[in-house]
Amino acid sequence: MEDTEQLQAQVRELEARLAERVDADSFRRVVESAPYGMVVSDAAGHIVLVNPKAVEMFGHSAGEFLELRIEDLVPPRFRPGHDGLRRGFHGHPEPRSMGAGRDLFAYRRDGTEFPVEIALTPLNLSSGPLVLSSIIDITRRKRDEEELVRYARKLERSNAELESFASIASHDLQEPLRKIRMMGERLAALCEEELGEQGLDYLGRMIRASGNMHRLIRDLLAFSRVGMRPEGFQKLSLAGPVQDALSTLELLIEDNRAEIVLGDLPVAEVDESQMRQLFQNLIGNALKFRRESETPRVEIHGTIDEFEGIPIVRVEVRDNGIGFDEQYHDRIFQLFQRLHGKAEFGGTGIGLAICKKIIERHDGRIYARSRPGEGATFIVELPLHQKPSAEKTPREP
Repeated sequence: MEDTEQLQAQVRELEARLAERVDADSFRRVVESAPYGMVVSDAAGHIVLVNPKAVEMFGHSAGEFLELRIEDLVPPRFRPGHDGLRRGFHGHPEPRSMGAGRDLFAYRRDGTEFPVEIALTPLNLSSGPLVLSSIIDITRRKRDEEELVRYARKLERSNAELESFASIASHDLQEPLRKIRMMGERLAALCEEELGEQGLDYLGRMIRASGNMHRLIRDLLAFSRVGMRPEGFQKLSLAGPVQDALSTLELLIEDNRAEIVLGDLPVAEVDESQMRQLFQNLIGNALKFRRESETPRVEIHGTIDEFEGIPIVRVEVRDNGIGFDEQYHDRIFQLFQRLHGKAEFGGTGIGLAICKKIIERHDGRIYARSRPGEGATFIVELPLHQKPSAEKTPREP
């Protein structure tokens, strides 16, 4: 894109010089010093002037160029229709870019083709109409684009394989853990006297460890499933997924005597089940990191805003909990990252990573504002309308 803009600027400079009626030698110097291939031809297609960059690009000497027609720089497979295109341009001469919506190729002296971008500029001189063809060799850009596409496809396959492995492994690991926990509980019930106090303590630790492992596998499975077999996007009020999340957390809310304040929540184009999981994680997180001396309070509200001219939905989940130092604002969304020890607060360290993955799938962003002892506010920003999946690019905070 930058090369094209520079090319257009060069062409405008040439037009300005011609408008000022500079002499032929001045025009020649401008063409020859241009950093792009420049070829000047007449209405019949005969080449009358080239610059050193074009000589380097096509492999013809300057003298050979003057014996060629512009069609000789076109691959043989495209030549039959080029004569008509040239006449059409001279019939309605105006600056234009060639090949809108299709790939263009040029033809070297050695018979090889290479991709190009071309801008045409009519030159109305006293000696007759000419056309200036400004040419950029985009071989490297095309190669980089193709490599990027190959890498993206490889990454998609790798992600699919990892997600599939995580799902299968999680399922296969859960069954033996259930048996370990079940047999441990039966052993504790049947052999309490034989085991003694120390044996029961060891057994209790084993049962608790298997329970923790089961929760870890369950959360890993939830993380791996984000983006796998999604329900698809649909327009709905975010109040629905929030109410579903509150219903799931009803007992936790009652046990903590938490106060939930719901504000307005707009309509957005979202995956409903993932939004339900998002709000369940955020509200559950707010209740977990509460202050013991204060009644937990969670406020949820949303607005429709704008980012770079695109309408977005912004939802805030604010609590009055223990808060955190904002220097860790990125760390809290990373897998298995914790700011507090397991003895202080339970959990697997996966909940917020799941939230981030859900929001990235929605082409949005999630971030937090907080201070220690002053609660935290998690901000979710989503596009009001989802783009086709091929166009999705998650925004950075």
